Amino acid sequence: MPRPRRPFRAGTAVLATAAVLCGLLAGGLPSAAADEPAPRLIDRFEGEVPFANPPAEGIFTWGSDADDQPKLEIKERADAPEGAKVLQGTYDISGWGGVSHDFAFDEPAQDWTAHKGIRFWWYGQNTAPLPPGSGKRVNFEIKDGGANGEASELWTTSFTDDWEGWHLVEIPFSDFVYRADYQPVGGIDQVLGLKEMWGYALTLPTGAPGSFAIDGIELYGKAEPALTARVVTDAAVYPVAEGGTAQVKVSVATTGSGPVDEPVTVAYSTEGGSATSGDDYRPVSGSVTFPAGTASGESRTIAVGTRKDGAAESAETVPLKLTVSGAKAPAETPHVVVDAHGLPYLDRKLPVKKRVADLLSRMSLAEKAGQMTQAERNALKTPGDIASYDLGSLLSGGGSVPTPNTAGAWAKMVDSYQLRARATRFQIPLIYGVDAVHGHNNVIGSTIMPHNIGIGAGRDPKLAEKTGAVTAREVRATGIPWDFAPCLCVTRDERWGRSYEAFGEDPALVTAMETVITGMQGARNGKDLDRNDKVLTSAKHFVGDGGTEFGSSATGSYTIDQGVTKVTRRELEAVHLAPFAEAVERGAGTVMPSYSSLDILGDGQGPVKMHAHAEMINGVLKGRMGFDGFVISDWQAIDQIPGDYASDVRTSVKAGLDMIMVPTDYRGFTRTLQEEVTAGRVDRARVDDAVSRILTQKFKLGLFEQPYADTTNLGRVGSAEHRAVAREAVAKSQVLLKNDGAVLPLKKSQKVYVAGSNADDIGNQAGGWTISWQGSSGAITTGTTILQGMRKAAPDAGITYSKDASAATDGYDVGVVVVGETPYAEGFGDVGNGNDLELTDADKAAVDKVCAAMKCAVLVVSGRPQLIGDRLDGIDALVASWLPGTEGDGVADVLYGKRRFTGRLPVTWPKSQAQLPINVGDAAYDPQFPYGWGLTTLVKPPAGNGEAALKAIGSAARTLQAAGLGGSAQGSELVAVARLIVQAKMAGTISEASAKPFAEADHLLLSGDLRGAVAKLTAAYRAA
Repeated sequence: MPRPRRPFRAGTAVLATAAVLCGLLAGGLPSAAADEPAPRLIDRFEGEVPFANPPAEGIFTWGSDADDQPKLEIKERADAPEGAKVLQGTYDISGWGGVSHDFAFDEPAQDWTAHKGIRFWWYGQNTAPLPPGSGKRVNFEIKDGGANGEASELWTTSFTDDWEGWHLVEIPFSDFVYRADYQPVGGIDQVLGLKEMWGYALTLPTGAPGSFAIDGIELYGKAEPALTARVVTDAAVYPVAEGGTAQVKVSVATTGSGPVDEPVTVAYSTEGGSATSGDDYRPVSGSVTFPAGTASGESRTIAVGTRKDGAAESAETVPLKLTVSGAKAPAETPHVVVDAHGLPYLDRKLPVKKRVADLLSRMSLAEKAGQMTQAERNALKTPGDIASYDLGSLLSGGGSVPTPNTAGAWAKMVDSYQLRARATRFQIPLIYGVDAVHGHNNVIGSTIMPHNIGIGAGRDPKLAEKTGAVTAREVRATGIPWDFAPCLCVTRDERWGRSYEAFGEDPALVTAMETVITGMQGARNGKDLDRNDKVLTSAKHFVGDGGTEFGSSATGSYTIDQGVTKVTRRELEAVHLAPFAEAVERGAGTVMPSYSSLDILGDGQGPVKMHAHAEMINGVLKGRMGFDGFVISDWQAIDQIPGDYASDVRTSVKAGLDMIMVPTDYRGFTRTLQEEVTAGRVDRARVDDAVSRILTQKFKLGLFEQPYADTTNLGRVGSAEHRAVAREAVAKSQVLLKNDGAVLPLKKSQKVYVAGSNADDIGNQAGGWTISWQGSSGAITTGTTILQGMRKAAPDAGITYSKDASAATDGYDVGVVVVGETPYAEGFGDVGNGNDLELTDADKAAVDKVCAAMKCAVLVVSGRPQLIGDRLDGIDALVASWLPGTEGDGVADVLYGKRRFTGRLPVTWPKSQAQLPINVGDAAYDPQFPYGWGLTTLVKPPAGNGEAALKAIGSAARTLQAAGLGGSAQGSELVAVARLIVQAKMAGTISEASAKPFAEADHLLLSGDLRGAVAKLTAAYRAA
């Protein structure tokens, strides 16, 4: 809210006088005149407005990731232009970032209609000095209309930091333009009404560290007469088949949706463009009028007819110039586009290879560079840049979502971007990508699967395939044909904040779960990719991201993510490369390199960034493995390659990258790539190879025939059918680590006391990469919490919930304490970066209180093992629940015995953090629970002599192995019986002597060595 303005100090008066004199010398006049209203203060930065997040009034920062958020302080300065303090900050922004002030949501919006514009003092950083217009560009945005500052219409302008020291920046409201690239509510009326203002925002420069200071934001001057009406068109691009007629709908919209006050006339004419008037279309001109009193939203249609000559042609454009009087004109000139036709690449009957060759032969270098470019949708300076730069791809980064965040809104958003690509010469469709890493996890209401670590615990390749199929169906229904999944990392150190994105620590387990690729893509040869329920996959992150050494990361405060993987060639092949060989065999359409560096011990090269590793990408992946898809970079990852930007582009493309996830400076990337090719530093043949690979996948996906969303399956997003698959995956992911006294399964007649931070929190049980990049606690999407699932499973059980266990514990049969982690994603989840593997003090207290009062089962909801050994003796039953996603019913299914526990540890559960890294196959191996451990319920081990039973199982295993059935279902069932026998003897007395062969048995089983698996289990039995 506005605060009373304090008088300027003497130093401030001198600065203000200097500003006025500068205006007079330039032929201008002081901005204040006798008949103007007094300036209205918005911010003084003396501390009255706190640092706070909406809905409370406050100043807050934001960015594409946490590193991109500026650091702010209210600082007392002797040179403060207004008052004693200023707002100042530092920044180092790679994506986008800035600072906002939102007014309070529970108070009325402000009315700024009396004033001409907004002004503020800005501390200039141009110390070079640089010529005018060459300083850093700062965007200034105001928030108009809507419900609040985060659901308003955004209007923006910019200024360049061209001076040194304090300078008064004045921006008339007439300079602000409607943001065409991003609107939090999709736009309201596209009229800057100024009657309901909710705040402002500064978007700071990217690319290099910087600092800023601002003071004394106020409204100034007398309002200029403003048009309250705007003319809009229903689209910016109107594709039409040759000989067809485009219907351009022109509407009038008013502030507040009232009728127009005065007549609005729209004169129109077809002018310019690549189409030839008379030959390709019939020229039109004329005008339409909306009389005074016309209702807001009323429209008129202008028809533009095209001519058919039968000749094969690329697409041609016909701009429809609109000249408006009585209202504001549309932000863009609409373009009618005569579709490309008759060219071989458009013939779906031709083989893909011939279609690619034909199209490639027609493309310019600029068009090829565009196809190799992927931009984040929010980074578009204007949606028209999709056509202007011939962009090949857009993506939504984590949390980059439309408003409202619904499946239908996603489909409309993606379609709007695809429409822009129709204005290009060859109408090459975009390939839109998204990180759907455990279901369509950016979309509220979608089916959120367990994270990969839970899928690995389930050990069910057929079910993994089903989860992939559900994810693909939901993603493709929203118009998105490309999923940046699955992660095929082999997690070797659970201090890594991405370890839950792995299926496990054993490459044999990761390889077994790659059936998810088949579920997402279908047939290995890509023939199913054009179906409306399949998507292109991206095997990531090539190669070794799960093996980075703790403390090796040089990225911000990360400790392990994006660090260095130090391995021998033998370990590289056996552990990290093996899953990618399987992905290539399954036909994965794209591969994404890792941020990390690879240091192959003994080769003398030292660490090499994977995005620059030609030996691995060109030599191993594309050469030896025969990968014929395309390689997509990770988010702005080429910028981490040593050298300047031109060198980054050159090195990455020559190393084998085909498309670069820029993701913000797409203009700079396309320009730089063309310069590198023109100068001969990047071979044209390499560019042609890259573009051919990209176009091949676009043709396979059927995007040339159907670029828009096929919404047939839109109603199945988050459906009961899909949630049933997720529920089964959740149940199978639950790993029963301990079950003394057969506490589990629970009986529906028991009175149950439930406690713990993760019992009733959908955000916590879904984890990172859910709705937003890092995830968040709370009711962030639809689904069933574990507590809700328990109450549904046993409605008459008398379940009491006390999150902190503060409620009385008397009179209960059993306690269930659900503890664990809160959400995080890459880097920020690294141990040592504000995280550890310990339970919180509140969770520890809840465990201690409940387990001291009654029999108890503790469920650990987390992306990795938690250190619980010091409390293990006091816990009757312990369950590793991992991150189950939205279907808490699946947890309840095993708790109440609807399904038996069958999950097995996908990673080793350590006794202490000092043991890390610890993995199956290590020479020294003494964990709390070994890899592959997992008790069961509802099934008892065979009675009698365990040694004799194992001997008989061993004999049967040899027979199956000899018959070539080592990897069969019968073999797995045989080993499962052996495992029951061994775990019954080991339970409570796990030792290094028994744990090591037990873990190795599971690795051998997954590798198809049935005989060896039984032999290892027998050794574990004898050592127990």
